[in-house]
Amino acid sequence: MLLRVIAAHPALLPPPECHRPSAWRGAVVVSGKVSKRAVVRNRLRRLLHRHLLSLDPTPLQPSWVVLSLKPGSAELDPVQLLGECSHLLRQAGLTK
Repeated sequence: MLLRVIAAHPALLPPPECHRPSAWRGAVVVSGKVSKRAVVRNRLRRLLHRHLLSLDPTPLQPSWVVLSLKPGSAELDPVQLLGECSHLLRQAGLTK
């Protein structure tokens, strides 16, 4: 799994009245190399989206976060995959 974090450009952020305020916005990228089956890719994407929404973000400035799964991620246990995701977010200073 690969984590990319960049500072959000203020002009591109949505107005506060459109969305609930959050310290970061996230996306999950699951390529066809992870699994040829769309069902499997979508299941992984939903799993990680739910995990990201359940976390309490801690950065000081708004950030954009992109999680990219590597080939072989579809064979991992979901608990192991979520643990790796949490570890990367903690390492980046995005969660506690």
